[in-house]
This record gives sequence, C-alpha cells and structure tokens, in this order.
Amino acid sequence: MKLRQWQSECVERALDHFEASNKHFLCLATPGAGKTVMAAEIAGRLHEQNLIDFVLCFSPSINVSQSIQITFSHRFNCRFDGVIGAIGCSYTYQNMLFFKSDFWQILKHNRVLVIFDEIHHCAGTTPENANAWGEEIILNIQSQAQYTLALTGTPWRSDNAPIVLSRYLDPDRQIQCDYVYGLKEAVRDSVCRNPKIVLIDNEKLSVTNGDNQTKTFTSFKDLLNDSFISYQSIITNDTAIRYILSLGCKKLSEIRQSNPNAGGLVVASSIEHASHIIRILRDEFYQTAELVTYKQPSPSETIDQFRCSHTEWIVSIGMVSEGTDIPRLQVCCHLSKVKTELYFRQILGRILRVNNAITQEAWLYTFADPQLTDFAHRIEQELPDIPVIIKETIDEITSEQVTLKRNRDKHALQTTATTTLDIGFDLTSSESRSDQAKQLTSNQVLKNSTSLCSFEFLGGFREKVITTFDSPF
Repeated sequence: MKLRQWQSECVERALDHFEASNKHFLCLATPGAGKTVMAAEIAGRLHEQNLIDFVLCFSPSINVSQSIQITFSHRFNCRFDGVIGAIGCSYTYQNMLFFKSDFWQILKHNRVLVIFDEIHHCAGTTPENANAWGEEIILNIQSQAQYTLALTGTPWRSDNAPIVLSRYLDPDRQIQCDYVYGLKEAVRDSVCRNPKIVLIDNEKLSVTNGDNQTKTFTSFKDLLNDSFISYQSIITNDTAIRYILSLGCKKLSEIRQSNPNAGGLVVASSIEHASHIIRILRDEFYQTAELVTYKQPSPSETIDQFRCSHTEWIVSIGMVSEGTDIPRLQVCCHLSKVKTELYFRQILGRILRVNNAITQEAWLYTFADPQLTDFAHRIEQELPDIPVIIKETIDEITSEQVTLKRNRDKHALQTTATTTLDIGFDLTSSESRSDQAKQLTSNQVLKNSTSLCSFEFLGGFREKVITTFDSPF
C-alpha cells in the first residue's frame, strides 16, 4: 500500500510516540486527506513488530465502519470482521453501548490497539462529565488498551466539552495534537481539492408581519437579525431552493463535461425537505438523483450504489457526512438547518477527496447566513496578504422558477435565458420584477414550516465566491 508523504510522516511519528512509552496518539488531518489508510498502516506496522495482538476500530456510522473494515482487511491481507482468525473488527460507537463485560475482557488479556475515527464525538475526562460514548471509552478502554490512536478532522465540539483521551493547554484550553496535517498542506500536495464556497445573498427582501406592516432588508444577515423569519424558512422556501439547485446543477454540468462521473450532494434539513428537493431535481431540473435517509431499510447500500454509479445527485439529511468516502462528489448544496462550524467543515470535506478525474474542482453552495459566513471568512482571514474573496454581482432577476433542459448526449444543461448572471448561469423570466413580485410564505414548500411573517424576494441574488483556503483543520 503506497502512502502519501504526510501519511508516512504520521506513521513514523506515531510509532516513535508509542516506542517512547506513550499510550495515546491524536492525529488531526483535514477531512479527505486519507486518515483511514494511515491508521491501517500504523496498525499493520505494530502487528509486524509483535507489539499488538488485536485491533479494534470505532467510528460514527455503519457506512464508515464498513469502509474501515475493507481498508484494514486489505492492509492485513486477512479478515477484519471479528470472527475466528480475524486480526480485528470495526464497530460503530453506538455498538459500544451494547457490549457486555465479557467483550471488554479482550483488552485485559490481549495487547489491543484501539482506533477511534472522528474522536470528537466522544466527550469527557471522567465518567461524571462524559457523554455515553466517552464514558465507555473511559471505563473500558482508556487504561486497558495497549495503545490508542484517535483521528479527527475537526478537533472541537459544538458544546465545548473536552474530547475524550485528549490533552489541553491551560488557560486557553487549546487541544494538543501529536500530528497535524492541515487543508493548506493537503491542497499544496494535491491530496485534497482546492475548495470554493459560494455564499448566496439577496439584495432586496420584503417582510410583511401579521399587522400587514412591511419592512425591506438588503441581505439575509439583516433579515435574520431583525425579523421573525428564521433560517429554516429560507432553506425551505421554493424560490431559494430552486435558485441554489440551479447554481449547483449548472456547475455540476460544467464539471461533468470533462468528468462524466462527477456527482453532487444536497444536504437537506428533514426527510420531507429532502423528498421535496428530490422532486425538483428530477421533475424540473431533469437530473438523476437518489435519496438516502436513516428511515430507509438499507441506507448504506444506497450510498455504496451511488458511489459506483453515474447518478448525478444524492440527497441526504445526515447519512453522507463525516468519513463517508465518495471521491466523485464535487458539488454540494448546503441546505441543512445545522449551523455549527464542525458540521460545516465536515460537509465541505465530502467534496475534497481527490480522485483520478481530469477536473479537480470542489464547489459548496450555501446561503449567506451570518454564522455560515463567519465560518467561511474565518478561514479567509488566515491569509491576510492574499485576496481570497471574489465578489460576484448579478443582474436583476425575478423569482420565477428556473427551467433547465438537460442535453443527455453532451451532459450539459441549457436554459431559455434572456438575463445573464456574471457567474455564467442564465435565468429566464416571463414578466419583469416591476410588473410582478411573487410573494412566498414560509409554508409554501413544507407543511410543517411555520412563520409569523411572509417575505418576498424583490431583488437579485448575489454571490461571494471564496476561492482559497488556508486552515490548520
């Protein structure tokens, strides 16, 4: 198994760390860099040196757990499913809650390396302040394992709780990692794609309250800070959904002209939301699309099939998130109601994995919510001497539905456009905005989306494209 340079460096660092009688090793590597392959090599080397007898792996989801099993089985050239003769097994964190005491005897009677993928899911320093998964690690693994290897691409928690097995510096409580491989280095080494985040805004938003009083806002930031309209109302609004999907479909079509297998991801906020998005993609944008949710009988199989298919889009709520390896994903429309920096960076990581395609572009489309904007600009501020934000303005458009016709032979999208956007996407309108402003209430799309106000898109959309990233994460 040929390793990338950073993987080789991390393997040597970990082996030296363990040889110096240190039991716990924490690796921070940007999402998409290849942490699983690196971890398998560490495990393999430790076993070849007769320093361990067995390997246990834990991860957040079944899909990731299965991927780990395949990678480790390949590295060891033997079974990795926990049966007689296997060198180890891969489980989810949820599995830990159902293991009986005799399972944990394996750590007491054998030299076991325990690997934790996305360790930030597990919190706590003692059983009293730990979450459920962190408590299992503290009680059954921390002092019993021969070695532990913790992996993360986002080394913090939204609740600011300490990550289990981790060391922090006082007084700033900065987490101490034993090896760090950031996005800047990954893009430099062509390990990850250079991402672009498109922040979508609108220049004229009209809100009418229950007393029939109207107020106009010039951005989503002003709208969300000074009205009863919620972010949920924006991402479930028909016009907003169609606009962001139109940008995503246009970009994916451009990429598929050179990468016919390129795919897109839409992260939705609920099953009903995802189902609505699927209908728009299929019926109005003429895209091939798959829906994957936790309520399906075999969501992992759906993801596996999409990974190897030519389907254009996969729409998910949380099934395609951290650790899910689908390298052909190159476009993402972020329509989730979850607005944490951890989730934002993990979703971005789904489109960063480099493959053998000709064009290695990665585009994330999201609305200019203040929090999401801060996350994007926080990365930009790490490059103060380099202009990294390109302002894109577009001509006035109406909020009429965009109709796309798909040229199946050329893998291209065409529009019947009369108004051209600077970003290269054409929209059409049957009537000008001065003649008709289409009012959109927050319950037009989803029955369970309620609001005290209604709002209109009276102005043209605009985008900021953040084109360069320099981040330690």
